Amino acid sequence: MSGTMPGDGDGTRAVRAGLPEPVKHEPTLPGPVFAAHYHLPGDPTGPYTYGRDENPTWTLLERAIGELEAPGQDGAETLVFASGMAAISSVLFSQLRSGDAVVLPDDGYQALPLLRAQLEEYGIEVRTAPTGGDAQLDVLDGARLLWIETPSNPGLDVCDVRRLAEAAHARGALVAVDNTLATPLGQRPLELGADFAVASGTKQLTGHGDILLGYVTGRDAQAMAAVRRWRKIAGAIPGPMEAWLAHRSIATLHLRVERQNATALALARALRERPEVTGLRYPGLPEDPAHKVAAQQMRRFGCVVSFTLASREVADRFLAALRLVDDATSFGGVRSTAERRGRWGGDAVPEGFVRFSVGCEDPEDLVADVLRALDASAT
Repeated sequence: MSGTMPGDGDGTRAVRAGLPEPVKHEPTLPGPVFAAHYHLPGDPTGPYTYGRDENPTWTLLERAIGELEAPGQDGAETLVFASGMAAISSVLFSQLRSGDAVVLPDDGYQALPLLRAQLEEYGIEVRTAPTGGDAQLDVLDGARLLWIETPSNPGLDVCDVRRLAEAAHARGALVAVDNTLATPLGQRPLELGADFAVASGTKQLTGHGDILLGYVTGRDAQAMAAVRRWRKIAGAIPGPMEAWLAHRSIATLHLRVERQNATALALARALRERPEVTGLRYPGLPEDPAHKVAAQQMRRFGCVVSFTLASREVADRFLAALRLVDDATSFGGVRSTAERRGRWGGDAVPEGFVRFSVGCEDPEDLVADVLRALDASAT
């Protein structure tokens, strides 16, 4: 644990997370350590021996993320990775063996089908279920691992993590939760009963769209040792500069999340008044199908709003008419982005489906821009 002893408030915790004990004349957050190897006379003891295994910059970042994902859980451990997919792969491929069964969402991140194909090639049975309605309960028997993505990307469905974790554990299965969209300030999967919290730090955690990063936080030492071994074997490690930038960026996480979540709710409220918008989803709306469960396990509802316009052509016109929003993939950045998600071909969504990531612009300006673009796209 860091010697800074963050307070209980999310803002205090974010700005102080992972900082080392203060040393006179040293920076508050030490700069990145660029090292492939370390001075190591005699027997290879100590924390830093080779650059693929450990790095002091990773150590501080891992402490910071751990203080956000699992505050007060002394047995929890965090490992950082080169990307969110590296983190996801580390859990799946370190915990599963040929003959095992795993349950994946059928409405989750579009790279999951690639993972499914690879898992099946290794002789692992892959079962799928939608996120909403806790449908995973029907396919849990005999599974080794339950993978949950809540809220789901891009459909924003939510499942009951506590309920599913209890059911999975009763059947002898591990539980991993993709916490990318919620961030640790939105929900803490380990407190809800999960064994692993996994996320892409590329998104809202770091929030500036300039680094790729992933992490795994887990509370079982043996399981995390296997994740660490997988990282070593695959070499799926972040660069020290990326790790340092991520740690620096976490200091503003609370400020960004507060603005983005509030604006996302304002945008969703404005969109529900527009007759050309259908399929509007945002867990923070009281009428959203996911709101009841989300309100029981989430402290904040995220920065992503999804909705559908009449056709591909209308959605393309809408995106082209936006002035404050970049047409780009990914989400969680300080600059708002949106995209017609069907252009990738990997999501079961209508052609006019739009995933909108709310940034840190002034709420009034952003909502006005969206409403103006909707008007323009109708002509």
